[in-house]
Amino acid sequence: MRALAILLGLIFLILQGQLWLGQGSLPDLWKLQQRVAEQQQRNQQLRERNAALAAEVEDLKTALQAVEERARSEIGMIREGETFYQVADPALQESEEDTDE
Repeated sequence: MRALAILLGLIFLILQGQLWLGQGSLPDLWKLQQRVAEQQQRNQQLRERNAALAAEVEDLKTALQAVEERARSEIGMIREGETFYQVADPALQESEEDTDE
């Protein structure tokens, strides 16, 4: 009976060692759970970004005003018959001239 108790105790200790220190142990599980949570957060950020991009694409496909706004702001286009005025900041021009010297 004593030998059986010792055997069961050893088996118990081996199983506890595997649980805490072996491959697939609780610390490994906790690390994996943390990585999964981080990846889920990143996926949510990417879903939100994709939704914003999809809305922008849809807007560009359907609304001519959005295309016009983008052309004006990004590449400086103007409509036919409009006059373009560029206002220069004199202080900025002076600082650029100082750096050229």
